[in-house]
Amino acid sequence: MPLNQSVVLEAALQHLDEEGLDGFSIRKLATRLGVRVGALYWHFESKQALLDAIAERIATEAADALPLPPGDWARQLRAIGRALRGAMLARTDGARVIAGMSHPGPAARAFIALPIATLQQEGLTADDAAAATDALTSYVNGFTVEEQARKQDQSRAERDRLFEFGLTVVVNGVGSLL
Repeated sequence: MPLNQSVVLEAALQHLDEEGLDGFSIRKLATRLGVRVGALYWHFESKQALLDAIAERIATEAADALPLPPGDWARQLRAIGRALRGAMLARTDGARVIAGMSHPGPAARAFIALPIATLQQEGLTADDAAAATDALTSYVNGFTVEEQARKQDQSRAERDRLFEFGLTVVVNGVGSLL
């Protein structure tokens, strides 16, 4: 199979899932693909660019888990939070990859635009909607980073319950601004 950006990205996703972020390296990825390191830099200019492409894939998977449910803004924010968490949990260290994203791609920007637009429709200014979205995504990402780092100390049902509790706290806090 000829080496192209898609092939490199798919191999990188598998490498991440098997090794985690701490074990992820361009050298190991090149070995997996049977090429020299320099061949990968033809498709991604740096390790960070490749990690950004992985983050973009995670954002795409989060967006694919939607559409927003009909109804009020609070249900929509919860759906966005759940979709983001689910997409990050689907990848080993997915939350850390998202947290380390340096250049959000179109899918990541579109995903973040969803809660901002939802909150602006409810009357928040653009700045306040962006700040509330940052609070929401920071909670989801932080919870998921810790969840993945703990290596499943709790049952999935318990982790889901705790996530939902925190999500309610954040959404209710946003509601106090409306």
